[in-house]
Amino acid sequence: MPTRGLSKFRDMTYVDEHGRPHPPAAANELDTLLGFLNYQRATLEWRCLGLGPAGLNATAAASTMTLGGMLKHLAYVEHYWFGRRLRDLDAERPWSEVDWQADPDWDWHSAASDSPDELFDLWHSTVDRSRALVAEALMEGDLGQLSKRIEPHDDERPSLRWILVHMIEEYARHNGHADLIREAIDGETGE
Repeated sequence: MPTRGLSKFRDMTYVDEHGRPHPPAAANELDTLLGFLNYQRATLEWRCLGLGPAGLNATAAASTMTLGGMLKHLAYVEHYWFGRRLRDLDAERPWSEVDWQADPDWDWHSAASDSPDELFDLWHSTVDRSRALVAEALMEGDLGQLSKRIEPHDDERPSLRWILVHMIEEYARHNGHADLIREAIDGETGE
């Protein structure tokens, strides 16, 4: 199983049979947060690996969520929180070309037009960039540093700590969805 881009910032306890680096059991706050985020990222990858276009576009029950949509959505979430909010960088392609007011769920449904390789490449490159942006931010300050960007709809500047916890939550929530979708596709279950 590929482990492309797994964390360069924390000591892992071990890598399980699914290629997921488990977070350290007794580490400092930063290594614990990064360890859990990387574990959640690897869990999403595990749930999506080995599927072709039909599998990545499959839905379960009444939901329109797909694993491909989830990969693209989480790539966007990575870009937004680490690039836009934390570092105040300009939006990059493909996100800069989207009219989010006209189509707020573009990331979810546009994935149906992307190949599995395109989806994984986008997600991997965004995760790699997020790791680099977090490392850059940590060279300037600690987990308490505030994001550089304030959004008009949100007049607060969250800390890097808050952003990392939010990203763990975002992945964990969607990984639950991914488990259900994957089981509906081929019967493979998570833990």
